[in-house]
Amino acid sequence: MKTVAALLLALAASANAGYITEKQYQTEFSKFVKVHSKKYAVEEFFNRYEIFKSNLDLIEQHNAQPGVTSTMGVNQFTDMTSAEFKAKMNGYKPSRSGKVAPIESISAAPASLDWRDKGAVTAVKDQGQCGSCWSFSTTGSVEGAWFLAKNNLTSLSEQQLMDCSQKEGNQSCEGGLMDDAFQFIIDNKGLCSEESYPYKAVDEKCQTTCTTVATISSFSDVAFDEKNPNDDTALMAAVQKGPVSIAIEADQPIFQMYTGGVISGPSCGTQLDHGVLLVGYGTDAKLGDYWIVKNSWNAQWGEKGYVRLARGQNECGMNSAASYPIV
Repeated sequence: MKTVAALLLALAASANAGYITEKQYQTEFSKFVKVHSKKYAVEEFFNRYEIFKSNLDLIEQHNAQPGVTSTMGVNQFTDMTSAEFKAKMNGYKPSRSGKVAPIESISAAPASLDWRDKGAVTAVKDQGQCGSCWSFSTTGSVEGAWFLAKNNLTSLSEQQLMDCSQKEGNQSCEGGLMDDAFQFIIDNKGLCSEESYPYKAVDEKCQTTCTTVATISSFSDVAFDEKNPNDDTALMAAVQKGPVSIAIEADQPIFQMYTGGVISGPSCGTQLDHGVLLVGYGTDAKLGDYWIVKNSWNAQWGEKGYVRLARGQNECGMNSAASYPIV
């Protein structure tokens, strides 16, 4: 089998004009392959290189725009098309099944809030190439709610939700819904720890030998005003209680290759396909008001596994399908 170095040298023979020079493409792709330990069959190598080039052009074009508030860069997903990325990394199945909470007054809400600083958020996790985002969003909000009620932060099992909540409507790596996962926790009278039921990133049979360590009594959907989708009053009230499970659109390049800053504007989209966790909010003097969102694509992605989304814009559709558990 040809080595990566030999294949990279062969690219020069078929070079064509791009946003940057062919030599730069080759240099960046070589670094990408090494940093992310990529291994390709010969027949796949050139296809991945062309995809990488196209994505690198998008990165350069985005970052060169005046006034952008977020940056894009090369990460573990830069050799994937948007369609591949969506199929492998996003698994939220749109629906609304919980009782909608009334909109509460937030006149006393602090100017900023970060549940990480209060000990209510576990370390960033990695779903791998499995559409299990919904399970990570669920465990994140339940971990936070359990900590705030019991002063005990425990990493909970996504794999148990994947393997055991089909009756409630979830489909493991093929996608699911946070509300259905909340319902499973209620039906099952609890959820096991990550340690006792570890994550495998594959569909498996339900195991019943682990001991539950956290449970909830109910859950609530956050009110969403379709006539005024940018109104995040209800979401602001909900996050005062603890981390909130939210759905967003995450299949666009701005999100796929996000490296930092505040995502703002229409390029993110509002077609929900990914479950994540809202853990707080703040304000940047230059970038404006933002939400703090925990993702499940490991700490190499984004801002050490997190992304900031602009407030007051229903950015990535985040206002439209939020919910939280109640212990």
